[in-house]
Amino acid sequence: MKITGNEIKPGAVIEHDGSLWVAVKAQAVKPGKGGAYNQVELKNLFDGRKLNERFRSAEAVEAIELDFKPYTFLFEAGEMLTFMDKETFEQIEIAKDFIGEERAAFLQDGMEVKVESYEGKPISVQLPQNVILTIVEADAVVKGQSASSSYKPAKLENGLRVMVPPFIESGTRIVVSTEDVTYVKRAE
Repeated sequence: MKITGNEIKPGAVIEHDGSLWVAVKAQAVKPGKGGAYNQVELKNLFDGRKLNERFRSAEAVEAIELDFKPYTFLFEAGEMLTFMDKETFEQIEIAKDFIGEERAAFLQDGMEVKVESYEGKPISVQLPQNVILTIVEADAVVKGQSASSSYKPAKLENGLRVMVPPFIESGTRIVVSTEDVTYVKRAE
């Protein structure tokens, strides 16, 4: 599907220079002299390269439709992660470094994720926004710190470290954001 250069918005996936790119930022520029254009920051979906490109409003680019499918995480075997399609029950393997070591640590047996693919090839794995994990180790509170602004380091059951409020102790279940590995709230 063709779109014009000024229709490129953040999150749009386009084909450019023989590869797939996602628009990270887009800014419409209307100089006093010359034609208007869209200044777009692109990120390559396959290798992560970044590129700044100008697209004139009359220029046509190919917008790409990606497939989003729900998958269930089954298990980890070495450096490979196995997921199962929830509809067809087919299994796919994705390398752990494709997802990222830190993000892969959030995967739990039976967790539902969304796999984004293009022509049957996985491009990205979207984790749930928040997960519930148990604190296995929490530092003691330092006396004299005000409770409102002080956070202490804690270790989660998956090995990651997160800053938590002083009232959180070892054994407490908390909600953690998978986007930036931060404490959200205490789990019910």
